[in-house]
Amino acid sequence: MQPKEGLFITFEGGDGAGKSTHLQLVAIALRDRGEEVVCLREPGGTIIGEQLRQVVLDPGNYVMTDECELLIYEAARAQLVSQVIKPALARGATVLCDRFADSTVAYQSFGRGIDRSFVERASAFACQGVLPDRTVLMMTGGDAEVGLDRATQHKHADRLEMAGNEFHERVNAGFMRLAQEDGDRIRLVVSEGSKESTARKVFSELSDLFAWMGDESVCTDAYFEALVEKRDTVRRI
Repeated sequence: MQPKEGLFITFEGGDGAGKSTHLQLVAIALRDRGEEVVCLREPGGTIIGEQLRQVVLDPGNYVMTDECELLIYEAARAQLVSQVIKPALARGATVLCDRFADSTVAYQSFGRGIDRSFVERASAFACQGVLPDRTVLMMTGGDAEVGLDRATQHKHADRLEMAGNEFHERVNAGFMRLAQEDGDRIRLVVSEGSKESTARKVFSELSDLFAWMGDESVCTDAYFEALVEKRDTVRRI
């Protein structure tokens, strides 16, 4: 028998919205239930993709043109889809990705001003027919500066994070436009309050894909507290 096709779930949003944290929480929860989970980030996820990530995010590359930036993201995506995402989905794994094609529309079209139809065609070429089954759009609930402060709290800003508040406000507006246009796939989660309360909202938006995530007898306050503690413990090791 052929294995069941896997699920592809992406986490999107502005910088500092909690995408990585909540992707990790979902991954831990699914693995605890015996699921194969593949966690990825964009750009990255392959040797070639990580090399391209260093180039596109290096603040020293301040002379990089918008066109060059777009094509680097698409090149990294094409490699990731071919090398990792397609094979993982084919064997039935759940793939969780920190950013995907929606980020390219938000950052390179709404943010940089490149023609949206061109960006979408370039992304379609790189995606090779692979589309997310669900996208969790995480926003801070505040302006772009709030997210940037969170994102750079423990590290130096990268080239995109240094693009300025006006750029990131356009990006956030772009994400909201995408959510309005495709509300069935893209589910908005405002990242505010505790990690536990935000995790509960994320799980709710995935409960049609994983029925147990909507079961209040499973997803109790104690469950989320233990999940966050487990994630934080793994990070400390």
